[in-house]
Amino acid sequence: MRKTLLALAAIFVFGVVYPSFAQAATVPPGNRNAEQPGIPGASARRTKSSNSTFDRKYQKVIDLLSSDKQLISKIKSTAGRYGIDPIHMIGAIVGEHTYNVDAYDRLQSYYVKAASYAGNSFRFGYKDETIAQFLSHTQFSKCETKRDSASLWTCREDVWDDSFRGKKVDGVSYPDNRFSSVFFQPFYAGQTFGLGQINPLTALMLSDRVARVSGFENLDENDAAAVYTSIMDPDRSLAYMAAAIRKSIDDYKSIADMDISKNPGLTSTLYNLGGSQQRAAALAQKNRQRAASGEAPLWPEENYYGWLVNDKLPELQNLL
Repeated sequence: MRKTLLALAAIFVFGVVYPSFAQAATVPPGNRNAEQPGIPGASARRTKSSNSTFDRKYQKVIDLLSSDKQLISKIKSTAGRYGIDPIHMIGAIVGEHTYNVDAYDRLQSYYVKAASYAGNSFRFGYKDETIAQFLSHTQFSKCETKRDSASLWTCREDVWDDSFRGKKVDGVSYPDNRFSSVFFQPFYAGQTFGLGQINPLTALMLSDRVARVSGFENLDENDAAAVYTSIMDPDRSLAYMAAAIRKSIDDYKSIADMDISKNPGLTSTLYNLGGSQQRAAALAQKNRQRAASGEAPLWPEENYYGWLVNDKLPELQNLL
């Protein structure tokens, strides 16, 4: 009975109930890899094309964070609402602006950029097919019973992978690429936005959680401009960032019995890669097999992006 009660325990943070998993093993701090894992060529090419280096981009985002007390205050406040340590958000911002984009010199520049998207007539779709038309395919009917945005869009993403990706359906040939790249990137594939560098599909998945915790309106896939405005506005972008990190922590606790909340390099890795639910399930499966053979469980490992965050952790913590 006592174990049952412990398993049902919850943390109440800023009016939101988060699950507490009593059996989760705490992942040790620091990196599992002695040397930084390889950096993808695409990241290196982006950096070279902007006549910059990873070191210069890292220093630029550190300068932005260290000089903007208002931004640090917003990060701390948002992290508190989602029940996470603000160092996780610092790590994600530093990783994104070191390996994906250059940081702006001032927070105000992010607001200005967000405002430039407001009111524009963007749409999500593939060629002449809007996202609404695409989701009307009968293959997606099984997803309509999903009651929250994360489950709904995860189901739709799974249907895409199983029934459409790289296939010809009803006379339309669909690319062998991720759902988010095909239907949610009208400018160019792989584009993310704003301070948190958030993908539009990720924002749609987190819509319910952000609406519940931060009070922002639910996002609608048929209103692409509103989605872009939300993920580019720094105040809202921080909420989606915190929600993504919170989800990763919860997924690893509930699925893999691992508490990653003390390792910012791991949460940053998952922020970079996405798919925390699937990755936690794969790790859990691997560790069940190891347990059956009498082997110790494997810890999750950081990628190149998370490795930097853990390696620079003392400097990043000083920002707070």
